[in-house]
Amino acid sequence: MSARGVGVFAAKTPTQRVKARAADVAWFVSPFLLLLILWLLVIPLGGVSPRTFPSAQAVWARFIEMTADGTLWLHLGATLNRVFLGAGAAVLLGVPFGILMGMSRAVAGFFEPLLRFSVALAGIAWIPFATLAFGYGDGAVIFVVFNAVFFAIVYQTLLGVRQIPISLLRAARSLGAHPVRMVWETYLPGAAPSIAVGLRVGLGFAWRGVIAAEIIATSLGLGYSLFLARQYYETDVIILMMVIIGVLWILMDRLLLAPLERRTVERWGGKRADA
Repeated sequence: MSARGVGVFAAKTPTQRVKARAADVAWFVSPFLLLLILWLLVIPLGGVSPRTFPSAQAVWARFIEMTADGTLWLHLGATLNRVFLGAGAAVLLGVPFGILMGMSRAVAGFFEPLLRFSVALAGIAWIPFATLAFGYGDGAVIFVVFNAVFFAIVYQTLLGVRQIPISLLRAARSLGAHPVRMVWETYLPGAAPSIAVGLRVGLGFAWRGVIAAEIIATSLGLGYSLFLARQYYETDVIILMMVIIGVLWILMDRLLLAPLERRTVERWGGKRADA
């Protein structure tokens, strides 16, 4: 954005900014509203069998039912718990490892081929191994989520460290910064924008991976509910789970990951992917 564009944006009043934000939200939601309108019109007019595709009213009724009896909350809680545990472990281990690779040419040279190889296998490709190693349950699903996020975090952290200007590193060393201080005050802040991108990308892979793993490896979760509904031809539950999975990812991405990435970039610089 040009300096003039920044000045114009800064000159907006709070009311104008609220209106602009509301317009952005309305534009973002508009295709979903169009899809809902088509759904409400086409299914009744087309005489589509509920066994093939349910009506919007049937899906809404099932949502109310599963919310009231607590079934939806059980599946939702199980899925989110697995995502946060797997992603949290991946961040705790992946960021230090990525920084270490960025700091050491020897470490990077040794592990980078393995890292590139593993990126292609991250996510659902690990499900068969996960079920053999951890059995059917939370352990297998968390392992799949961990792998989906870990390699994305490591790779982006490595890229972030490599993008830190050499002059900045030399200045820090000339001031007597020891390795631990270099990590906390130079490498970590310098790589932060790339780490935020890696977390956003990795969680996108993880979200798909957790649903696939739950279909195979568990008896609780949104993915399992989707699979179970297929066995009983409950198309209303299938569509409901698909809608919930999509809405949850949009909320996670727009309300948590995109603002985190934007604020990280604003504070430490770098390039941000389109939100």
